[in-house]
Amino acid sequence: MDGLIERISTYNPKSNSDLLMAAYEYGGQMHFGQYRHSGDPYYMHPFAVAEILADMQLDDATIVTAFLHDTIEDTGSTYGEVSEKFGKEIAELVDGVTKLTNLQLSSSETKQAENFRKLFMAMSKDMRVILVKLADRLHNMRTIKAMRPDKQIQKSRETMDIYAPLAGRMGMQWMREELEDLAFHVLNPEGRSSIMRRFLRLQKESGDVIEKITGDIRLELDKAGIEAMVLGRAKKPYSIWRKMEEKGQSFSRLSDTYGFRVITENDTDCYRVLGAIHRRWRAVPGRFKDYISQPKSNGYRSIHTTVSGRDGKRVEVQIRSREMHEVAETGVAAHWSYRDGIRVENPFAVDPAKWIASLTERFETADDHDEFLEHVKLEMYQDQVFCFTPKGEVVKLPRGATPLDFAYAIHTRIGDSCVGAKVDGIRVPLWTRVKNGQSVEIMTAEGQSPQATWIDIVVTGRAKAAIRKKLRNDDRERYVRLGRELARLAFEHVGRKVTDKALATAAKQLRLKDTDELLARLGSAELQARDVVGILYPEAEQSGDEVDLDASVIGLEAGQDFAPAQCCQPVPGERIVGISYRGKGVMVHTIDCDALAELDDDSSRWVDLHWHSGKHPAIHVVSIELTIANDAGVLGRICTLIGEQKANISDLKFVDRKPDFYRLIVDVQLRDVEHLHTIMLALEADSDVAAVHRHRDLSRKP
Repeated sequence: MDGLIERISTYNPKSNSDLLMAAYEYGGQMHFGQYRHSGDPYYMHPFAVAEILADMQLDDATIVTAFLHDTIEDTGSTYGEVSEKFGKEIAELVDGVTKLTNLQLSSSETKQAENFRKLFMAMSKDMRVILVKLADRLHNMRTIKAMRPDKQIQKSRETMDIYAPLAGRMGMQWMREELEDLAFHVLNPEGRSSIMRRFLRLQKESGDVIEKITGDIRLELDKAGIEAMVLGRAKKPYSIWRKMEEKGQSFSRLSDTYGFRVITENDTDCYRVLGAIHRRWRAVPGRFKDYISQPKSNGYRSIHTTVSGRDGKRVEVQIRSREMHEVAETGVAAHWSYRDGIRVENPFAVDPAKWIASLTERFETADDHDEFLEHVKLEMYQDQVFCFTPKGEVVKLPRGATPLDFAYAIHTRIGDSCVGAKVDGIRVPLWTRVKNGQSVEIMTAEGQSPQATWIDIVVTGRAKAAIRKKLRNDDRERYVRLGRELARLAFEHVGRKVTDKALATAAKQLRLKDTDELLARLGSAELQARDVVGILYPEAEQSGDEVDLDASVIGLEAGQDFAPAQCCQPVPGERIVGISYRGKGVMVHTIDCDALAELDDDSSRWVDLHWHSGKHPAIHVVSIELTIANDAGVLGRICTLIGEQKANISDLKFVDRKPDFYRLIVDVQLRDVEHLHTIMLALEADSDVAAVHRHRDLSRKP
């Protein structure tokens, strides 16, 4: 304890060492005789939480709360006793942490939404409550191996879904990364080990890349006469895994596995460093972000750029001043941290009260629990981009937002009547992803209404909620009819008959207003028919007979023919849309097919379609592009690997032959998108497969 008090006094000489010691001794006394799952004395945990908060240079009240945070919940201590011994401020902080601990954030949807509201309410009263809770979760994750396997998975999922993104939204990126990596270690140990092995192999092949590139950057800064600190590090395994999943790329093709940071003395030098780096290396288009001129909503400021560095490898560089770096490391915690005995007054850090107020304001508009949860998760997970109206007004949107999100951010009426958009004066499809600094112009028309496919185009909770509400109001009757048909097929698939009483019971279980509301949500794809069946008949065999090919797609008119579009090769489980062609019937496309861009203005040909919820036969063809080693037996083993996944190869053609590798396209017959992912994962794991991705050919569009 003496060492911890000494550490605290180095950044806050005015700290009350008697108060800290009293809290330490009281906590130890209250937890005496209690042990953790590891067998260690329980009080090692509160002490470790206090050490984490001391590393963040937080105030005495927060560290005292760490010592006491489990006393009210797990010992004979009471709120009154803590208040009497340590004061009302600390008692309220301890009580706040206790209430957060009791929230079941990964429980049922309704309770989860209610508890999220309580979480934000607690945060709005005093942000230090969540700082202690995050430090508590961090230490629990560091020691999670002592827990039962099922508890490890539960806590890790909760950490990945809630606490890690919350730390990120509060500006504490280091904590987010560590929480994600610790959870990843539990949830996907094979994936994490695979990335670590590839890192070691890469390091053996190319030497210490970090030291080489850091030296290159320092050399350029010395030439320009700029004083700055250069740091480099390998990115966390989960960060790399997420990028591999998002981009559909293998580790070998992923460019930015290392990150570099240049920390300058002042703001002006940030732009001088940027100039020096761009003069030396070519910038990668679309990978530049200036968060100094347009800070993130949590106060984060920095310049991000990616350049083609040594040996043509892409290198991500973050450039920020020392002051910006401190905010980036501590986030909103900066408001309770000390330096040289003085509370930090950082001009960049966001006022926590204002941040929470802006956060909760958006949630108040949510009509139901699902919408509230959607708002929460979108707000916590996504970074922001800044776009401009034609008049120069700034509109903040989450990363990945589209012109449709932009339209709804201005006004629901603008979004509902949107017929097109221009970005920087050029007409673009409505699903285009907008970028920082772009100017967006929305074109509207009277009589225009949202289309069901818009749900998959927008990313903001506000836009999704507005579209669903409008669709429910405008097309309720059509959705009810489609929902009844979906329900009938799903019930028949498990040998049951759909009745009004069965639907009414399911609606009651789902806390929906009535049967029509249930059917409307089925028809609008907000509910899955198999989930409704599962609520009423959990014991029903979902396997049943395989779905007949002619009945695999729902939403067609009687006698209407359909066929899968060869440009995108849709498979069951993917979101789909139909396009009617004269003389050809309806062609089924995946919702993200590039061929749809040409049909953006011809909405009369679009048909809302859904896959049947039952088990599909393995007859849906998908083309997979592979790059494999040119070695004896490799191709045979790859074919065997696909066969072991119960998939049939219907065609195989070589597109490139080199002395050391082959590139080929394999047509595989699959059941559904899950079957596809299983096969691609198995191929990705093979040591002789250099790259694997889904092949799509726009030249084969209808």
